[in-house]
Amino acid sequence: MSKRTRRQRLPAPCERITIESLGHDGRGVAHRDGKAVFIDAALPGEEVAFEYLATHRKYDEGRVTGVLRPSRDRVEPKCPHFGVCGGCSLQHMAAAAQIGSKQQVLLDNLQHIGKVEPAMLLDPLTGPVWGYRTKARLGVRHVIKKGRVLVGFREKRSALLADLKGCEVMHPSVGRRIDELAQLIDGLDARGRIPQIEVAVAEAVTALVFRNLDPLGAADLESLRQFGVRMGIHVYLQPSGPDSVQLLWPDESTLVYRLPGQAIEIEFRPTDFTQINPAINVQIASRVLELLDLADTHRVLELFCGLGNFTLPVARHAGEVTGVEGDAGLVSRARENALRNGLHNVSFHAADLAERVTEAPWAGVAYDRVLLDPPRSGAAAVMDLLGNIRPERMVYISCHPGSLARDADRLVNEFGYRLQATGVMDMFPHTAHVESIALFER
Repeated sequence: MSKRTRRQRLPAPCERITIESLGHDGRGVAHRDGKAVFIDAALPGEEVAFEYLATHRKYDEGRVTGVLRPSRDRVEPKCPHFGVCGGCSLQHMAAAAQIGSKQQVLLDNLQHIGKVEPAMLLDPLTGPVWGYRTKARLGVRHVIKKGRVLVGFREKRSALLADLKGCEVMHPSVGRRIDELAQLIDGLDARGRIPQIEVAVAEAVTALVFRNLDPLGAADLESLRQFGVRMGIHVYLQPSGPDSVQLLWPDESTLVYRLPGQAIEIEFRPTDFTQINPAINVQIASRVLELLDLADTHRVLELFCGLGNFTLPVARHAGEVTGVEGDAGLVSRARENALRNGLHNVSFHAADLAERVTEAPWAGVAYDRVLLDPPRSGAAAVMDLLGNIRPERMVYISCHPGSLARDADRLVNEFGYRLQATGVMDMFPHTAHVESIALFER
């Protein structure tokens, strides 16, 4: 018998169903015959017609084919590729409604997973909802059947690249040039050997890192160089790992961004992790300082500190600051950024924060304040450390409400902290991604 999966036989389309809520991934949630259905492009309260995309034992998936009674929060998507491109999931929902929905997702996770409730709800941090994205990795593929190169993000639930002409959420220096990038690579001899372009938009410079699997010929190098000259874009090549990144044009390139309210300037490399939404990042830095409530006698520990994005503003207001990060390259550049900004009360250490770190020398010091900015997986591995340190205040910046809720459970229900305040930050408008901040007090 063949082991190939048979094509799934789907139920007939549904002519009318009421959407009950919005799922964590931005899809509308309804129930049909006692079974949950997750429906693309549907909003709570709407009556829609939909067709099935897939069926599973416990739930089904579908997409809207007609809106019979629209929500008052429904708007016309700005991007013509919405619904096909997997980069955005909520362009059909008004921006204010998006942030309200994300706030509810945060509270639901804290209640159901963490078994905690905040004493206070912070006002959401919001900013521009178009052209905000300054960091991205764009896929590149030479599609022989189409006879051309595609550049952009994957289609929804697919490994295929969406056929994009532009991107409304990307910074305009790149978002309005997606088609030009595709044409550029289509004209290269190595068109089939460049799988990715990394985007890094700095204060006054846009940089593109072309991942070249093979050495490029002289003609291809000149084409990339001339593209940089015409567009005013700094062009880099990456023949292997991140450490192999090399500048092609111009002769010198310095990428920086600023936190103007804190008089901080941070230099970074185009492949370094930086926050993708500069307007929100500036607001988060201010909120971090507000919640930490610093004095010049305080000793502060920041875990997952990266380039020092928050460490350096904190050092402007605290007595002594220690930053810890797993990437040794970021630690090195954080030290350089501290000197760049004339800060001598801050030290940085490289440590794998996914492992136990309670024996590290910096872990045995008493701290008045702790700041955490972990990845999506959260800060589970450093919970014992926090239980030992027991600072008066902790501020936790989260990019995943589920992991924040899990860690809040231990901080509140095991270590005796109080979740004093929490709120969302609209770092990723038009996506279901939930960025939040929480203040824990002993």
